[in-house]
Amino acid sequence: MKNFLLRRRATLDPPRFQGWGRTRNYFEGWYFKLVLPEKSLAYSFIPGISYAADGTGHAFLQVLDGVGVTSAYHQYDVTDFQPAEEHFELQLGPHFFSEDSIRIDLPDLQFDLNFKDIHPWQKRPLAPGVMGWYGFVPRMQCYHGLVSLYHELQGKITVAGTDYDASGGIGYIEKDWGSGFPDAWVWCQSNHLTGTVQPASLMASVASIPWLGSSFTGFLATFLFEGELHLFTTWAGSQVQTTFDEEQGTVTLHFSSLKAQLIVTGHPAPGGDLASPITGSAMTGKINESLQAELEVEFWRNEQVVYAGRATWAGLEVSEGAKEVL
Repeated sequence: MKNFLLRRRATLDPPRFQGWGRTRNYFEGWYFKLVLPEKSLAYSFIPGISYAADGTGHAFLQVLDGVGVTSAYHQYDVTDFQPAEEHFELQLGPHFFSEDSIRIDLPDLQFDLNFKDIHPWQKRPLAPGVMGWYGFVPRMQCYHGLVSLYHELQGKITVAGTDYDASGGIGYIEKDWGSGFPDAWVWCQSNHLTGTVQPASLMASVASIPWLGSSFTGFLATFLFEGELHLFTTWAGSQVQTTFDEEQGTVTLHFSSLKAQLIVTGHPAPGGDLASPITGSAMTGKINESLQAELEVEFWRNEQVVYAGRATWAGLEVSEGAKEVL
């Protein structure tokens, strides 16, 4: 009964742990992206937990070094995964994660950071999370949440014995949970958009989502620009067109609503392989992600260009099969 009540309360607060009592065919993970351009540092950390269909499980911490173009997978016992009940806070072995801080303690890598000027997802009627009412649909393969679109970093980073002041760094947090990732997807994110003065953030994702024996194309795009969050989603009645240019090696996502358009063209860069969850097979998938990709960005409102620029230090993923499915 306690796990049932915890799951019900968590549904209205996507950042917190959703998987109370789930020990088969389940995963949950948070994505922390931290970039310090002036010091040429870019990392993403993914703490999480995974259970296979037979109930065997483990906790994990994935580490992606975007500059060194390396990735690592650290495995822990499920007992080392200790989430808080009433808010997002997670102790994972020696590591700690929350909406406003992160502590990483690895042999050659330590982060001791607090976050300020946090821009969380602003809850709205029938949309406690960015998935809107889709977040309440049962038996979806994968659910997605936004924790912080933008925040500034404070504290210390130590890489191979060298200390760095994190001041000037920018962070971003999102998460996923369910039984497995979509069949195919494109995802990109950046907080470093040229020509912007106020906090800026861009996230865009298009995926083929299995559901009840069929599938549909779902998408999310958020653009924080000049103090306003612009949203393009399936549940809000927007539309998307995905185009792949094999000669140039780029992918373009064109989102449109009644009064606005967001056009994002991703230029890949070398990246590291991350483990991804496959339904019934736990963390056995692979996806290559770069943290030094570049995005061409156009934002139109009322048929006029409001923003045209580039987003650097971008995360970019294009899954296997995305060109054929999307």
